[in-house]
Amino acid sequence: MPQGLQVVKSNHIVSASYRLSVAEQRIILSCIAQVRRDQAVTDEILYSVSAADIAQLCQTDQATAYRDLAVAAERLFDRRITILFEPDGSSRPARKRLTRWVQTVDYIEKEGRVELRFGKDILPFLTGLTEQFTRYELSAVARMTSAYAIRLFEMLAQYGSVGSREVSLEQLREWFQLEGRYPLMADLRRWVIEPAVAQVNEHSPLQVEWLPKKTGRKVTHLQFTFRNKTKKVPEGTKQDPKRKVTESELSRLARPGESREQALARLGVTVSG
Repeated sequence: MPQGLQVVKSNHIVSASYRLSVAEQRIILSCIAQVRRDQAVTDEILYSVSAADIAQLCQTDQATAYRDLAVAAERLFDRRITILFEPDGSSRPARKRLTRWVQTVDYIEKEGRVELRFGKDILPFLTGLTEQFTRYELSAVARMTSAYAIRLFEMLAQYGSVGSREVSLEQLREWFQLEGRYPLMADLRRWVIEPAVAQVNEHSPLQVEWLPKKTGRKVTHLQFTFRNKTKKVPEGTKQDPKRKVTESELSRLARPGESREQALARLGVTVSG
């Protein structure tokens, strides 16, 4: 598999609700990284990934990659995703679309390879994107072994130029499809948040810290702050509390239907000249 492959997703997908195992994530992300963005793409195009590709990408042994690929291939067809469309300023109300990641999945056992076609409703969120999208190198998540860590990294990468993001526990549970698991904050912290943050810190370009935020006595939100590991702030330097972003970055970070002023207020940023 070529080096430097990039994953590009609409922010609708980054903020969608779904559950994929690590092996399933690796297949989906490897195929997304192959989507051409310089030509028309249809749902007839097959994307291929092999156990050898996964083993090389994730620096794992090929026997494990072969086993995981076989299991993931069978389960991928049934995996669904719920995409939220927020009000866009018109009379159209918010709505949720329930669809599938793929329309077909072929597993070629003798070659240890999967070929898939993305669902027709998914492709518009992967191609022809000019605003409100998130981009990162596939290698940034390749060695993660927690599906939650991959999702957390994407959530933070979406706000990469801001350096912070506050998420409600309710929204996090919805995005991660926890469905009643880890109802206690202590369990959520132990089994989801802390392992995910640890893996993002270990394997990705981001260095992340987080704090629980309470409403009254109850933890209701999580505050994440992060920076690129290659960009160190000199000691004694005061950071501008109002981070600056470009107009194109603001457009990418804005939620569907959100006005420019609403996005500026929510993100706590200003637009650079």
